[in-house]
Amino acid sequence: MRVLVTGAASGLGAALVRGFSARGDQVLATDLADSDALPESVAFQRLDVRSTADWDAARERTATEFGGLDILVNNAGIAGGGRIDRTDADEWRRLFDINVLGVAIGCGAFTPVFKRQGSGHIVNIASLAGLVHPAGMSAYAATKAAVVGLSESLRHELRPWGVDVSAVCPSFFRTNLAASLNDADPLMASISAKLITKSPLDADDMAHRVLDGVAHRVFLILPDAPAQKAYWTKRLDPRAYDQEMFDAGERIRAAESR
Repeated sequence: MRVLVTGAASGLGAALVRGFSARGDQVLATDLADSDALPESVAFQRLDVRSTADWDAARERTATEFGGLDILVNNAGIAGGGRIDRTDADEWRRLFDINVLGVAIGCGAFTPVFKRQGSGHIVNIASLAGLVHPAGMSAYAATKAAVVGLSESLRHELRPWGVDVSAVCPSFFRTNLAASLNDADPLMASISAKLITKSPLDADDMAHRVLDGVAHRVFLILPDAPAQKAYWTKRLDPRAYDQEMFDAGERIRAAESR
């Protein structure tokens, strides 16, 4: 398989690159930052997901070196936001530019390639926050919900050309995502950082499960038990789900009053 992964210099992106490479795939790893942690067999290219010129260059490179592409993994993203009264317009724009527009531009750049081939697989890394929307995460949840919606629409749009689409929605796992949390809301940044560092799963664990879901052409990939539990609780027991979310909101209110 011929694979392109964005946000590949660290975290889940780097773990996915290692996973694809280990099974013998041709991989183009892309990121704004260089990385010396990638396998030697992996090609690297600088790519700002907000730049159509960078996406055009990546598409040309895959055409020249790989003869096309089989799997596009839109992994690049940032954490941020927080309570609605602590998240300004610039922060909303920053999150949407990278988490939503970056994914949409990438999908648009490679859709003509997949249509010509009559095959391909778009894998959009969203988050459980795209399906389950906790208090204090409105901006981040909105971007990830947009990625899930984009993915579902593309799944229906591109199926006639033989193109598969997956939306990946993990819960918290140990990664460097906490580094991009917004200092404007230290309370929510602290809560999120604790959930990330306490998780028993790391990026390699998640990558293994994501690759399995991609291999089986699953649309909604819920790669861990907490994500599965939260998703099905919301669908099958909405009253219990709402109570859990309201309780979290009350804990935030109590923290604010200290």
